[in-house]
Amino acid sequence: MLTEINFDGIVGPSHNYAGLSLGNLASTRNRGSVSRPRDAALQGLAKMRANLERGLAQGWFMPLPRPDTRWLTRLGTDMASADAALRYGAMSASSMWAANAATVSPAPDTADGRCHLTVANLVTMPHRSHEWVDTLAQLRLAFANENAFAVHEPVPPPFGDEGAANHMRLCAAHGESGIEVFVYGTSGGPFPARQHRTASESVARLHGLDPARTVFAQQSEAAIAAGAFHNDVVAVANERVLFAHEAAFADKDGLYSELRAKLPEIEIVEVPESAVPLGDAITSYLFNAQLVTLPTGEQALVLPGEAQATPSVWSWLQGHVAGNGPIRQLFVHDLRESMANGGGPACLRLRVVADPAMVDPRFMVDAARLATAEAVVREMWPEEIHADVLADPALWERVVDARAALLSKLGLEELR
Repeated sequence: MLTEINFDGIVGPSHNYAGLSLGNLASTRNRGSVSRPRDAALQGLAKMRANLERGLAQGWFMPLPRPDTRWLTRLGTDMASADAALRYGAMSASSMWAANAATVSPAPDTADGRCHLTVANLVTMPHRSHEWVDTLAQLRLAFANENAFAVHEPVPPPFGDEGAANHMRLCAAHGESGIEVFVYGTSGGPFPARQHRTASESVARLHGLDPARTVFAQQSEAAIAAGAFHNDVVAVANERVLFAHEAAFADKDGLYSELRAKLPEIEIVEVPESAVPLGDAITSYLFNAQLVTLPTGEQALVLPGEAQATPSVWSWLQGHVAGNGPIRQLFVHDLRESMANGGGPACLRLRVVADPAMVDPRFMVDAARLATAEAVVREMWPEEIHADVLADPALWERVVDARAALLSKLGLEELR
């Protein structure tokens, strides 16, 4: 009973705009703005509810412990004494973007017939480099069934690994053997290339992938320089469909040729620069939509409101849906709090093809559990966070208490 499950990260109570992510234009642009953690979490939960109502399998991950005092202790400091950069890093809620939690290879692709997950090391960005310890603990709890899953520690530094945000899978159907595409960078003008090829190759070996069905593709330098800090800002794949911007890859012709040879039924939907300029694609997060297969078999895009508000993007989408393209439906959601920090619908979720019965049920979502989480968020999450209060011990205590209340209500106290 293999199916694609989207595991969304619940936005944590410390959600703020500290502007820590170099190369993420939205994060930089909104640095110092007032964040709304309560609205952010409710917007994400509303997207989960809508996808559940569409008949999609839905899971979730919990916010990580913040402030991360263990990280600060290893740095010889604490929240009261740390400089602003370290304090901001300790309070970062960026684990909400579950696409960076891990790289996932479903059982049909692996040598031992298990679903393999390698937690991302995220070493390029200091504020994310300490996430993996608690993310790994959560993955090992959610996917504890060793007959169905293998959960790996991160690739060691200095080889940067950003997880599923730089990984795509193409297949005739989710439960069948697929082609796994690892996208890496080499440079991006003023911005770092976060995914190293060595890390991608390591993950492929750890997962026992067939080299004949594994592809390594270079992200274009122009895309990184324009603000596509992850591949999923300019390309996304689902089953037989690859949806990408014309400027996504360094050698698109070579990549397309290789993919067509390995998966003849592939449908490549390329959006030309002439129709949607790269800048519009990045600011609207057109390609950071969730490309999903509905129970009807149709493919649909789950989009942020910014895509609808960008004329070039919305015009292209309307034309595609009106034609004979493989994407047949568009669903638009208000995710402005996540978007303002540089993460769209696809950033918020990790795709895992597995039997839901093999997953710890506490990580699977239904309407009642969503209602429980929403109630905790409404009661406990801060309504606003101003940049100048990140140094306030009262905020630190409130964030700790809010997360503890959520874990208690959902029966996940061992994550405390």
